[in-house]
Amino acid sequence: MTSDAPWRIFRGDGESRGIGGLPPAPPWRRFGDGPRSGTSAAPYLISPKDADVVNAALHLRRPLLVTGQPGTGKSSLARAIAHELRLGDVLHWPVNSRSTVSEALYRYDAVGRLRETALNRDRQHEEPPIGTFVRLGPLGTALVPRTEPRVLLVDELDKGDVDLPNDLLTVFEEGEYEIPELARLPEDQSVVDVLSADPDTRITVTRGRVRCDEFPVVVITSNGERDFPPAFLRRCVRLELPPPDSQRLREIVSAHLGGAAAADVEDLLQVFLSRQQRGGLATDQLLNAVFLRAGGVDLDADGLLDAVLHRLGGTI
Repeated sequence: MTSDAPWRIFRGDGESRGIGGLPPAPPWRRFGDGPRSGTSAAPYLISPKDADVVNAALHLRRPLLVTGQPGTGKSSLARAIAHELRLGDVLHWPVNSRSTVSEALYRYDAVGRLRETALNRDRQHEEPPIGTFVRLGPLGTALVPRTEPRVLLVDELDKGDVDLPNDLLTVFEEGEYEIPELARLPEDQSVVDVLSADPDTRITVTRGRVRCDEFPVVVITSNGERDFPPAFLRRCVRLELPPPDSQRLREIVSAHLGGAAAADVEDLLQVFLSRQQRGGLATDQLLNAVFLRAGGVDLDADGLLDAVLHRLGGTI
């Protein structure tokens, strides 16, 4: 591979050339006016057996607990469901060690309200409505009453506090929650428009209570870093996503990059499967390698393939 190979936009020689226009991005890395989180640029492929587990969760109105190795498509499943069933954008709740159910339901900016009230009083303006300072979170927005359910992705629940799954039980069982700051308002202020997790969208809340008509399609992902309480597991439908086999990988490459790219994938596929057995790889790493090759990149030179198909766990 020479330093002036056409694909090399950055050459690392200190000379300023300008970018000169980037080639098209991979379909799964396009932003701007491209597909949003509730749509899918390419089909999401799982086995009929796994699809039946999803259908069971839909019929039972139960959360779907999806486990599996990183890169098996756990989070993408929520977007695939939203796309196929035309349920709008996915409401995304990425869980971390500080996540709480209350914040996923709603946030009330009391400090901001006090500040704005004081400023408006000084200017002799009306007090701003309280709904301006209440924003529903992804979980709270998912439970807003509507004729068709929303899809809620609770991503990596096992990264949350040990009590978080139990805290979710009441909300999932009741399908409702209260916003005390609104419930305490006088009767003539019982109907309040609040902000939601959807951009530029307000939700009408009556007497501070939100109750769903249709239980949302809840997809909970876990990397298996810890076990969940039996009471929580009992209320979920469980789906273990296995790593895709060679035939499924070929179908995934063809769906994302077309038949021409899939026709020249056999050697990369075998390298991917071999390394996956030793250290664990994600499917999108194979897609990255195939995309680069289709763009004329020599993956055999200078250890570039090792940089793309690197291990996801242990020492790099």
